[in-house]
Amino acid sequence: MWNWAMERAHNIHLPKRITLVSNVLSNNCFTILRDMKKLISRYNILLLAIVFSGAGGCKKYLDQVPDDRITIEEVFLKKGPSEQYLANVYNYVDDEADQWQVNPWLSNSDEADITWSKYKTYDLNIGNMSAGNAIFDTWSHYYQGIRSATYFINHIDNNAEILALNGRQLIDQYKAEARFLRAYYYFLLMRQYGPVILEGETEVPADATAAQMQRPRSPYDSCVNYVVSELDKAAAVLPTVPSLNGQANDIQYGHATVGMALGVKARVLLYAASPLYNGNTEYASFRTREGQPFINQTYSADKWKKAADAAKAVIDLNLYSLYVDPSGDPVKSYQGALLSAWNAEQIFNRKKNILPDFDVNCMPRQAGGWNGVAPTQEQVDAYFMSDGKLIGESPLYTETGFTTVNGVPVFNMYMNREPRFYASVTYNNSIFQGGNMQSAAPVKLFASGSSGKNGHPTDWSKTGYLIRKGVAPQTNAGSGGNGTKFDRPECLLRLGEIYLNYAEALNEYSPGDPDILRYLNLIRARVNLPQYGSAGLAAPADQTSMRARIWQERRVELAFETSRWFDIRRWKIAPQVMGDMHGMNINKDDNTFYTRSVASQHLFRSPASYWWPISQYDMDRNQLMVQNPGW
Repeated sequence: MWNWAMERAHNIHLPKRITLVSNVLSNNCFTILRDMKKLISRYNILLLAIVFSGAGGCKKYLDQVPDDRITIEEVFLKKGPSEQYLANVYNYVDDEADQWQVNPWLSNSDEADITWSKYKTYDLNIGNMSAGNAIFDTWSHYYQGIRSATYFINHIDNNAEILALNGRQLIDQYKAEARFLRAYYYFLLMRQYGPVILEGETEVPADATAAQMQRPRSPYDSCVNYVVSELDKAAAVLPTVPSLNGQANDIQYGHATVGMALGVKARVLLYAASPLYNGNTEYASFRTREGQPFINQTYSADKWKKAADAAKAVIDLNLYSLYVDPSGDPVKSYQGALLSAWNAEQIFNRKKNILPDFDVNCMPRQAGGWNGVAPTQEQVDAYFMSDGKLIGESPLYTETGFTTVNGVPVFNMYMNREPRFYASVTYNNSIFQGGNMQSAAPVKLFASGSSGKNGHPTDWSKTGYLIRKGVAPQTNAGSGGNGTKFDRPECLLRLGEIYLNYAEALNEYSPGDPDILRYLNLIRARVNLPQYGSAGLAAPADQTSMRARIWQERRVELAFETSRWFDIRRWKIAPQVMGDMHGMNINKDDNTFYTRSVASQHLFRSPASYWWPISQYDMDRNQLMVQNPGW
C-alpha cells in the first residue's frame, strides 16, 4: 500500500508543477507542504518550496497562485492526487522491522537484546531517557498522521472526478480507510504514552492563537471509547478484502479492510481491560487538571467481555485461518505464518518495509549477517518441550550432556524442544543455511567461533543466541552477500494473536468457558504440540493456572513480534521480569560456554517505565498537558 503512488503514477496525468498550500492541517502552513511534498515526490514533479511564517504569509501566497499550479482545494477535486494524498496518510504506519534505531519494543523487554551500544536502544535499557531527552519520541509523528487523515476525511466528499467515475461508494471507502488509519494512530500513541489528546474532526487553523492550541489529554477510557467508535464506523464501510477498483494487480494490498478494523479494535479493548488500565489504584493521583483520574479506579469485568466479543467478531468473519505449510512440517508452518506472503492468517500487513535489513541483522556472521539481534536465556527457557510441558515440568529437559545431531554435539538444553523453538532461535551448533552460506552448516557462537565474540569488534550476540523467526534465508544483503533480497509484507496483526486475545479475555470474564481451551489448543495443534486435556497433559485446573498458560503461550507464539513489551506492561509484571538478562557465557569456548551468565541489563523504573514521557518541547507548548507519572 505504501508504494501505491509510485505504482499508479504512469496512469495519471498531472501538471508539470504542483504547489499545494493550505491553512488547515496543523498549527502552521508548513505541515501540509511537507506532507504533500512526500505525495508529489512519487510523480517526480517539482515542488515549489515556500518559506513563510504565520497565517499572514499563507494568505498572501494563496492570493498569488499561478495558472500552471493547482491549489490544495483543486487536489481534492481530482481522483489521482486525492488517492496520492491517502497513500501519504498510510505512510505514517510504522515499519517495525528496524528494532535497533527506530523501534525499541523488541530490545526493551525480556525476550531479546540488541548487541550494539551505539543505538538508542542501549540508552533506553540503562535508563538514559527523560522528558528533555525523549528518545524514540513518536508523539508529533502520529499527530501528523492523525491531522492528515482528518484533512482527507473533511475534504474528499466533493471530489468531482471520483463522483463522475465511481459515485459515492469509492469516496465512502476512502474516508473509511482514513478513519481506520486515524484510529490506529491514536492507538499507537495510547500504547506508548497512555492517555492522549483527542482532536476529533476539528482542523487546527494555521492562524490559531497560542490559547487555541491548548488542549488537555483525555482520560484513558474516553480515548478507548473514541477509537473503538471510529473503528466501528470504518468497519461498517470497509471491504472484506482489498478492493482493486478495476486494477488487475495488487497495488491495493495492505489497504484497510473490515478485518483490519475489527482486529485493531480487539487489541485496543484487550489492552483497555488489562490490569494497567482497569481499576489500577496505583495511579489514583494521575489526574487531569480538573481532578478526574486518567486511569479508571474501578475494576470492570465488562471490559474483558467487550475484548472477548471483539476478538470473536474477527474469528466469526471466517476470512482467516492459521497458516499450515503444504508439507505439514510444523516448523515450516510456524515460519510461514510470517514468511509466506499474503497468506490467510495475515490480517494487517505493511506492504513496503525493511525486513531484509532485519534478516541481515539477525543472521550469523558466517552467513554475511551482522549477528546482533539476540534472544535472551529467559526467552529460550519459555519454550515448551515436545511433550507440551514447560522445562520445569518435563522429564525430557536436562542441562547436562550433549547429543550428536548432524555430526555436531548439541547441548541437551536444546534437545526435545517444541517446533516453535527450532523455528525461532539460532543456538550454538544449530544448523543454518541462508545469506551467503550456500550449504547448511553449524553456527558457532562461542568466543572463538566463526560467529563468536572474538571474531569482530561489534557484531556478536551478547546472549549466545540469534533470532531465527521471521528471518528469510533468501535474503543476502550483508557483508559478502550479493545484494539480493527476499521481499514480503510485514505482518502487524495475524489470526494467531486474535485466538490468544480471545482466550485471555474469555478466561478473565468467563473462566471455564470451553472456547478458552479450544482456541488455546488450536494454536498448539498447528505445531503438533499435545493438547491440554489430552492424555498426559492435564488442562489447567482453575482461572489462575489457565491465565499462566495463556500468558506463556502468548509469549512463545508471538515471540519477536513486538507484543511482549506491551504485554508485560499491561499485565503489570514488568518490574518482576525486567532487570538482568541472561544468556550463555560468550567469553568462553567448549563446554564452559554453556553456563548461564548475565548478558545485559534492561532497566525498568516504576512507575516511569510504564509509559513514555511527553517531551519537554511538547509540554512547554501546551500548558494544559499533564506529564506521565515518574517523569
